[in-house]
Amino acid sequence: MRARMPLCRALLRLIAAMIAQRSRTIAAFPRAAAFAVHLHILGVCGTFMGGLAAIAQQAGFRVTGCDANVYPPMSEQLRALGIDLIEGYGADQLRLAPDLWVVGNVVTRGNPLMEAILDRGDRFRSGPQWLAEHVLNSKWVLAVAGTHGKTSTSSMLAWILKCAGEDPGFLIGGIAPDLQVSARSTTSKYFVIEADEYDTAFFDKRSKFVHYRPKTAILNNLEFDHGDIFGDLADIERQFHHFVRIIPSTAKIVVNGRDAALKRVLERGCWSEREAFGVAGGWNAGEPDAEGAFEIAWQGRGVGRLKWSQTGEYNRLNALAALAAARHAGVAPQVAIEALARFGGVRRRMELKGRVRDVAVYDDFAHHPTAIRETIAGLRQQMEGTRERGGNGRILAVFEPRSNTLKQGILKDALPGSFAGADRVYIYSAGLSWDAASLFAPLGPRARCETGLDALVAAVAADAKQGDRILVMSNGGFGGIHQKLLKAL
Repeated sequence: MRARMPLCRALLRLIAAMIAQRSRTIAAFPRAAAFAVHLHILGVCGTFMGGLAAIAQQAGFRVTGCDANVYPPMSEQLRALGIDLIEGYGADQLRLAPDLWVVGNVVTRGNPLMEAILDRGDRFRSGPQWLAEHVLNSKWVLAVAGTHGKTSTSSMLAWILKCAGEDPGFLIGGIAPDLQVSARSTTSKYFVIEADEYDTAFFDKRSKFVHYRPKTAILNNLEFDHGDIFGDLADIERQFHHFVRIIPSTAKIVVNGRDAALKRVLERGCWSEREAFGVAGGWNAGEPDAEGAFEIAWQGRGVGRLKWSQTGEYNRLNALAALAAARHAGVAPQVAIEALARFGGVRRRMELKGRVRDVAVYDDFAHHPTAIRETIAGLRQQMEGTRERGGNGRILAVFEPRSNTLKQGILKDALPGSFAGADRVYIYSAGLSWDAASLFAPLGPRARCETGLDALVAAVAADAKQGDRILVMSNGGFGGIHQKLLKAL
């Protein structure tokens, strides 16, 4: 008996040490921070990191942040929440001495603040990892992945859950007026997240979505994009396969059954239940009538009719994905359809900015050739409905090739064909490494390239006629072109 006493005392000391360590960990980073744990976020004005900042602040953390350019609308949203912002990445920010530095993927080696953090040996995390550890770990995560439609589908899904009385938390790469903000922390067990395939951080080159471990996952579509970090489509498929590998067997994957790339991804291995949309035997949408209403069916049986304000086949597919995911979370299709009928869309997705002399100016985030083609097709479909009621007009497409992929000339050869559905095409060609005028020459007089923004605005305004739709497409602010066009008109 006496021989065992030292062993027992050693075991008790080990247990006490483990409990003390666990207590220190909980005190440092509680799930819902009861203490003023301080996070300083690098790259805070990006859509994802700004949303993360809002969620952390709502959860009780003390949050500050910095960015190279502290710019609206994110800066205004964060300051309204009481989050202090610093412009630039000066190493003097070490004096803030936060409990943790949270690093966005805009930060690279050579960044003076990041170098100082590394030199001092401070603790840091990527945004997606922090979110996974302190928010998503206790939630039913509904993750929406895909090259196109992530923001729209995530917004639809969050709206459906909200209308069903669930009040979900969410982090989305855009703002739906119905939801009012791009990110929110709630006590609901549900959390909807836009699952981006872009890389996590300079020290973690995996896609963001591998951190999220969803219980419901939407795979909307898959094409080559982000040529600045991916070599080819196979590179992106590999990341999607990594995503599928961490989805539990008890989870559900809602997948676009038409997409060949996604089929290849799932053929590499899938351990979860699957539910398809856009194909026979799965979720399907009928052709819209003159009012834009269409029938929705599941496994060949009608579940309801949706009449809403959104346009285009791609949005109908987004709706099917959201319906399927919501059903997995316990929302009846009829309830979800009623919610979508009241869905007001997402800012910068076919958003009407104004109308002058019966010329409408729209803003859209489209920047990939496929998104451009589908956005134009959706607007054309809307216009065909007005023609049946006596309306007319043309589509004047105004485009800024601003993404890193297009600036490098990757995917540029697909651009002329993506504008086939437009009556006129105006390209803002300033700062490109390739010759836009030569590329669009096959479109003849339908296309015009300008290197000056004022000249571009003047040309569009001079061409516009009563009943026309000016469709502005860019993934940036485009120099405030929308208001300039409305003023010129």
